[in-house]
Amino acid sequence: MAENRANDRRRTREEAEDAAARRLRSVRMITPLRKLLRQIHAAGTERDRAHNRKFFYDHYLSLLLLYFVNPSLDSLRSLQNASNWEKVRKRLGIPRVSLGSLSESARVFDPALVRPLLKELAELARPHFQGREAEALANLTAVDGSVFAALPRMAWALWMDAEHRGIKLHLQFQASKGVPGDAAITPAACSEPAALAAMLESGRLYVCDRGYASFELFRRILDAGSSFIIRVKDDISLHVLEERPLSPAALQAGVVRDVILKRLGTSHHKDVVGRPMRLVIVKVVERNGKATELWLITDRFDLDADLVAIAYRYRWSVELFFRWLKCVLGARHLVSHNENGVALQMYAALIVSLLIAIRTGSKPTKRTFETIQFYLLGWVTDEEFTAHLTRLANPKKRAR
Repeated sequence: MAENRANDRRRTREEAEDAAARRLRSVRMITPLRKLLRQIHAAGTERDRAHNRKFFYDHYLSLLLLYFVNPSLDSLRSLQNASNWEKVRKRLGIPRVSLGSLSESARVFDPALVRPLLKELAELARPHFQGREAEALANLTAVDGSVFAALPRMAWALWMDAEHRGIKLHLQFQASKGVPGDAAITPAACSEPAALAAMLESGRLYVCDRGYASFELFRRILDAGSSFIIRVKDDISLHVLEERPLSPAALQAGVVRDVILKRLGTSHHKDVVGRPMRLVIVKVVERNGKATELWLITDRFDLDADLVAIAYRYRWSVELFFRWLKCVLGARHLVSHNENGVALQMYAALIVSLLIAIRTGSKPTKRTFETIQFYLLGWVTDEEFTAHLTRLANPKKRAR
């Protein structure tokens, strides 16, 4: 009798542990998001005077997140079909939804409400920089834009000519954490400097390529309480105020010149920036073996020249992230064709990337993404998933 009671207790304990593991598997990835999603639950329902709406903003966003982590979902219709299954509804906390309601949601819900969620999630990610870089480049933000091809029917996304359509994702990438910090979506035919000017925050160190070289933008960044390292063309007019000596670390980083400029531009033009600037010239070797010089303008006089060069190298982190979005996460395939719906899908892709980075403590990779997909499907155990995370945290084990 005592043995039977012990066996019953053991079975009960094992069943509870199994149930807990299943719950853990289903919610662990989105736990940081649940509280944030409740903030936008009822947004966009003000016009429903009858108060009979059952499908809300957070429900739609949850389905978009499911779209990115489940390889079998490839369209809006497949998302609608997924809402028919009881386990999907329970795990996501959503009701069954019709295709018409799903399509309407892409037009009703305001994508701007998701941007604050991105910023809050980015705060949860852990920094990766160490040593001198950790303090000096803590707020380094790589900025760039990337075009996603759109369909001919998407007239609002006019690009080069009447035959081409495209949307542009303007991204502020927190290089120290390896995660997106903020984003805006516009038609492809737009000004990248203007898009950055509209998204400026204080306390940032923006690093940008030559496409953002604008004296007016420099002024706007400084007025916003931030700094910048931006590449310019090598034909700008130089009014040298001071030549700075190069340290061994700077020479090793490829720095060939470090000067303080009295002003930017020629004396025949208005001094838009209105203060001295710093020019750091870095010699690099391109993939084709050709040497070239990077002319980097910055307002940071306190940074060592080698750190200025290192900061600009981190600009490539945003390029690599765009490759991740398009080639691994599959954000190139649009499930909605209206402007609101496309923006919501892009924000959902960024949220998935943030959740992966928060959960793994590392930047998302193809192998990690595959492991997460199998884990959420229940084909990778908690122990195997934990072991994968341990390897990510240990560079030596990861290399094996």
